[in-house]
Amino acid sequence: MCWTRSRWSNGALDVATLGQAVAALQPEGAIVVDEAATSGAAWFALAAGAPRHTVLGLTGGAIGQGLPTAVGAAIACPDRKVVALQADGSGMYTLQALWTMARESLDVVVVVCANRAYRILQIEVARAGIAEPGPAARALTDLSHPPLDWCALARGMGVPAVRADDAASFAKAFGDALAEPGPALIEALL
Repeated sequence: MCWTRSRWSNGALDVATLGQAVAALQPEGAIVVDEAATSGAAWFALAAGAPRHTVLGLTGGAIGQGLPTAVGAAIACPDRKVVALQADGSGMYTLQALWTMARESLDVVVVVCANRAYRILQIEVARAGIAEPGPAARALTDLSHPPLDWCALARGMGVPAVRADDAASFAKAFGDALAEPGPALIEALL
């Protein structure tokens, strides 16, 4: 399916519209590092129709490998744009990779899928048969107290950052980030 930027006007930003925008706008030859886990599924389903690209995904369920993998891909292939689809919880494990992106002027667009939860761990709790986790389990998988400010974190490490809370602002921010060389971060509030 072919999408244009106008496709996202006034729509909600959710995993489906985020996936549609990334698949439609990612450039030919992009390297997409997917550690968005639960939030990246819609993109993955649409990726077959996206311009030709390389996907580097999770290895054995490792949490925190996305940002360092994006750094490695950008160093290995400086002529290709790297798009890092990153979950907010797992991104906290290796946040310092943003500083490396800035220091080395790496051409990486980081999309932080900010659902304010360790969603994959919530799914694992449910798979373990725990229908109603107790307060301690809920607190361990919640990233909203205090909420992470990915834009402030990125800027503090030298990476330009913007926040998007609807489909149109995300598509614009993603297109703008792709058009500029060097690192950028978009905090996509889902």
